[in-house]
Amino acid sequence: MHTRTYPCTVNRQQFATPTANQATKDAMSSPSTASPAQSASTASTVITNIAALVTNDPSLGDRSPLGLIQDAAVVIDGDRVAWTGESSKAPATDNRIDAEGRAVIPGFVDSHSHLVFAGDRTQEFNARMSGRSYSAGGIRTTVAATRAATDAQLEANLTHYLTEALRQGTTTFETKSGYGLTIADEARALRIAARHTDEVTYLGAHIVPPDHADDPAAYVALVTGEMLDACAPHARWVDVFCEQGAFDGDQARAILTAGKAKGLHPRVHANQLSYGPGVQLAVELDAASADHCTHLTDTDVDALANSSTVATLLPGAEFSTRAQWPDARRLLDAGATVALSTDCNPGSSFTSSVPFCIALAVRDMRMTPDEAVWSATAGGAAALRRTDIGRLTPGAYADLALLDAPSHVHLAYRPGVPLVSQVWRRGVPVT
Repeated sequence: MHTRTYPCTVNRQQFATPTANQATKDAMSSPSTASPAQSASTASTVITNIAALVTNDPSLGDRSPLGLIQDAAVVIDGDRVAWTGESSKAPATDNRIDAEGRAVIPGFVDSHSHLVFAGDRTQEFNARMSGRSYSAGGIRTTVAATRAATDAQLEANLTHYLTEALRQGTTTFETKSGYGLTIADEARALRIAARHTDEVTYLGAHIVPPDHADDPAAYVALVTGEMLDACAPHARWVDVFCEQGAFDGDQARAILTAGKAKGLHPRVHANQLSYGPGVQLAVELDAASADHCTHLTDTDVDALANSSTVATLLPGAEFSTRAQWPDARRLLDAGATVALSTDCNPGSSFTSSVPFCIALAVRDMRMTPDEAVWSATAGGAAALRRTDIGRLTPGAYADLALLDAPSHVHLAYRPGVPLVSQVWRRGVPVT
């Protein structure tokens, strides 16, 4: 590829990927979404006539956290962003695309999902909407179905929901094991997930399975021992559901510490159903994120605000369980970094739609539209400790979504409307 230079272009090495094979995953939904010819393309492209471009770079545009540029253009060179700025100042490129007055945002970064599973829990949801409260126990239903499924069935289910998410603008996702809860089933879940993303999380500590109900300590020993040995080679992260009915603080600490010793970085399901030690433990162990964060003390909020641990909020879970909403405003005003994700799973949040979660966050969690969009893009990237995604600035991956709207605000303003008209991933249009 011949060398091109653009104003404000930065060295791509500044945006290091977390694993060596990140760039080989050319399409989120399956390895074949983008053709080899597309993936190998070295042509430069400018997208012009963008009504409003969200860069998430506060040094650009209106100098807000969104770095919003009006009447904008973005130059894509290979799989990266090479330039952003006013449309009238766009440099010459090999190809030119007219956005026709649409808004452009970074692709959504869904940093919390549970997509390797079989079956559904329609009857549980129906009962809950009829008055039954949510508890962690329903996970056992999915465990049974997942153990009974073949590898092909699990992968087909995974790719189905990834394709669904991609159409709605999600270009990066994290997903977990946690519905096998045996050595073989947890390891195969991670192997399947790792074929589609590098953001793979070992969640052997989702619940204590029925076959260990009489001896939780033995299950913790399994999760931190033989199961961890089998799963660690396929994962980047280790997670634990630190909650009443799942794992207490001491058990969670042992599991996360063992994972760290194997080279996995912690994330924590924290304080979803009740007040508890999860958030404090996440901060203590420098977890990338504490997820849910529904029941927080002032001490919890202060700990998050004074740490690098991201508070990942999952409003789909509250919507689907009629539970108390997390107080995003409280976290943001304290200075905590907030991410928004779907928590897509068959029990408590069966949605793959980040736009839906943005609308919920604005309506019911007291976020502004700007904050919600930032949290679903740059915030999700922060929860994965990534700087090469969730932003449209020189050197970052060219992952973006065009909206059938002149502004990102329409994601909250027009809830339920399919506004994502086209998605680009790694510099290639994939929808």
